[in-house]
Amino acid sequence: MSEQPKAVALLSGGLDSMLAAAVAKEQGVHVEGINFFTGFCVEGHTHAIRQKDKDKAKRNNALWSAEQVGIKLHIVDISQEYVGVVTNPKHGYGQNLNPCLDCKGFMVAKAREWMEENGFDFIITGEVIGQRPKSQRRDTFPIIEKESGADDRLLRPLCAKQLAPTLPEREGWVDRERLYDFTGRSRKPQMELAERYGFEEYSQPAGGCCFLTDENFSRKLADLWSARGSKEYDLDDVMLLKMGRHLRPAPNYKLIIAREDGENRFMNGYRKRFHAVRDLDYPGPLALVQGEPDEADLETAARITARYGKGRSAESIRAEITPPGGEPYVTEVAPMPPAQIPEEWHV
Repeated sequence: MSEQPKAVALLSGGLDSMLAAAVAKEQGVHVEGINFFTGFCVEGHTHAIRQKDKDKAKRNNALWSAEQVGIKLHIVDISQEYVGVVTNPKHGYGQNLNPCLDCKGFMVAKAREWMEENGFDFIITGEVIGQRPKSQRRDTFPIIEKESGADDRLLRPLCAKQLAPTLPEREGWVDRERLYDFTGRSRKPQMELAERYGFEEYSQPAGGCCFLTDENFSRKLADLWSARGSKEYDLDDVMLLKMGRHLRPAPNYKLIIAREDGENRFMNGYRKRFHAVRDLDYPGPLALVQGEPDEADLETAARITARYGKGRSAESIRAEITPPGGEPYVTEVAPMPPAQIPEEWHV
């Protein structure tokens, strides 16, 4: 070990991980942050794509957290390796399609690899006993330590006093008496600690940071897997699952209909990969048609798309349909009345 102990802190962008890094840094530890990109991050790309809150400054919360603590941050893309965690979690899913226990173990394992490659001494997380029902429990912590290979080089500063002393504590790299004993779902102790450090602004304390915990997103991902007949996805799939309204009028195809101009512009980049539908006569959304639609399906898709545009009350509109990699053609359709779009079509 170097004269000054060195720790890598997992930074999600949330309050807990920011505080954990600050607690260690305050004790003289050289701390650097690491943030893993899986594709499922709630802030991800979508905050920059959508027009909502366009006047608010956009930021990467992990980078912002690292700046508040005053440490360097490493962002590592693990999206390809992460596929196996999502599709085949050893410990199963949480309430939705969130493989929380497998996810935490995987990320700690990747942090351990980084720690060893870069000559660091231990790992820091912002975990608190009882805060997350799937992964942050007294009985799951040893699983994470063992399966990640981190063992007792994993320090949880916010609840360390509730646990057996780790290597950093036994070696005197950190003072156990200056660590904390937080438990449960209340965020009041963390918010009080944030005030002591002068952290006046931080991401929502109780907010999730992963789309896989979201019921609506998980339903769309399950529908994608069902339609394909296998648990497969790529990063483009994940991005499009975050976009627009999803409707499946028939098993062989699905529509993704943009909800606003930012999504229109983003989805326009996929026009050569899927059938694309838009209204030529009135302002409205772009729709992508995934799957294997036939001519009648595409007409239905055009009618549904028109229903969500400014021409929804018109007797008919001209719809432009562009096949993947093909030339656009125009067809005249009547916008579909809302009553003809059953609830079960909505994914």
